[in-house]
Amino acid sequence: MHHRIVLSFVLISLTHLKFSKAEADQLTSSNVDKILQETEVVLINFYADWCRFSQILAPEFDKAADSIRKEFPDEKKVRLAKLDCDRENGIAAKYRVSKYPTLKLFRYGEMTKREYRGRRSHDQIIEYIREQIKDPKSYADSQESLENLDKSKKKRHVIGYFEQAQGDDYDSFSKVASMLRDECQFHVAAGETFAKDKAAGNRIVYRPNEDFHSDIPYAGSITDYQSLWHWTLDKCVPVVREITFENAEELTEEGLPFVILFYHPDDKETPEVFAKTVTSNLLAEKASVNFLTADGLKFTHPLHHLGKSEKDLPILAIDSFRHMYEFPHKNLKESMLNGQLLKDFIADLHSGKLHREFHNGPDPTEPPKPDQPKEEQKSEDGDTATAHVPKEQDMQPQGIDAKRRTSPPESTFKKLAPSRNRYTIIRDEL
Repeated sequence: MHHRIVLSFVLISLTHLKFSKAEADQLTSSNVDKILQETEVVLINFYADWCRFSQILAPEFDKAADSIRKEFPDEKKVRLAKLDCDRENGIAAKYRVSKYPTLKLFRYGEMTKREYRGRRSHDQIIEYIREQIKDPKSYADSQESLENLDKSKKKRHVIGYFEQAQGDDYDSFSKVASMLRDECQFHVAAGETFAKDKAAGNRIVYRPNEDFHSDIPYAGSITDYQSLWHWTLDKCVPVVREITFENAEELTEEGLPFVILFYHPDDKETPEVFAKTVTSNLLAEKASVNFLTADGLKFTHPLHHLGKSEKDLPILAIDSFRHMYEFPHKNLKESMLNGQLLKDFIADLHSGKLHREFHNGPDPTEPPKPDQPKEEQKSEDGDTATAHVPKEQDMQPQGIDAKRRTSPPESTFKKLAPSRNRYTIIRDEL
C-alpha cells in the first residue's frame, strides 16, 4: 500500500512537471533579472489575465514556448517567458508597457527597440524566434566580396577585420551585431586574406553607402562593448528615417510628432537635401520630433488630407497626432536649405502657433485696436479669406463658434498607431 501511494505521488509529480514545461517561463521580481542576464534571447509576453487579447494569445504563446524548448534545448540560447503585469506592475512600468499584450525581445539582458508585431500564432512566433537567433554577420571570403556590398541606402555596413574569428574582440563585435542587426549589415573579414596591416591588429570600420572608399574607423577599444555599441548605433541609425507601413506603428509609439517629407520615388535630390539640412542644423530637435521621409505614391492618404496629390510632390508637413500642418514656404528645396525656416516651423508647432493661426489667422504683430474690424484678404492661393486679430478668448475655439471654424486636417498617422482591435490600451490618451 505504501509503495502504491509513493508511485502515485511520483506519477502526479511527473505529470505536473510535464504540464509546466509546456508553458512559457513565468517571470516574477525574484527571477526576471537572472533569466534575462543568463539568456542570449528572451521573448517576453507582458499580459493581463483580464485582457481579452491576452487570453487569446496565451495558449499560442505557451505552445510556441514548448516547441522552442524542444527545438533549442539550451536555455542559455533562447527562452520564451511571460509576465503578469497586474502582479508585477513595477517590472511592466520599468519596460514601458502601455498596452496588453506586448511582446518585447531582449538580447543579453537588454530590451531591444522593436517589439514583435507579427501574427500571434504558434507558427509565426516560432519563425520569428528562428530569425532572431540566426547569426547576423556575413563572412567575407575575399577583398572583392567587400567591394561588392549592397550600395543601396536601405542598409549600412559595418566591417570587422580580425586575425581570427574568435576572442574577446570578436565576441564584443558579435554582440553589437546581434543588438543592431535590424539597423546595419555586419560583415566579418578574418584570416590572412584580409591581413593588409597586421600592425593595426583587429579593427572595425563603418562604410558609408554614399562613398564606399571612405571607411570610417572605430578608434576605441573593441572589447569595450558599450563604447563600440554607441559608436555603431550613431553610424547605423540615420537622423532622418524612412517611414513604411511596416514600421509606422513602431514610430508612432515613440510619441514624437512627425516632421515628414513626402517625395516622389524618382526624386532622389529632395530627400538628400532634407537629410543634409536636418543633420547640419536640427540635431538638437531630435528629442522633440521625428524626422521622416515617406514615399508619396504609397502614402497618398495623408496627402489627400492636406488637399494634395502626386503632382504636388514634394511636400513637407508636420503630423502632431492631432492635426497635420503643411510647411508654409514655397520653393521647397530652396527653403529647406535654410535650417532656420525648419526650426521656426517646429517651434511654431510646440508653441501652439500652428494650431492657433489655423483657426484665427496670423498672430498680431502689433497690439489690437479696441474695435478693429475684420478685413478681407487674399490668401496665397487667390481665394478670399476673412482675417481678424484674435482676442485672448479666441486663442482656443469655444462653444458654437468652435464648430463653425475650420479645423486643421486631422492626423492620419495616429490611425497607424496600435489598434484597439489588437491591444488593450492601458491609458486612454495612447
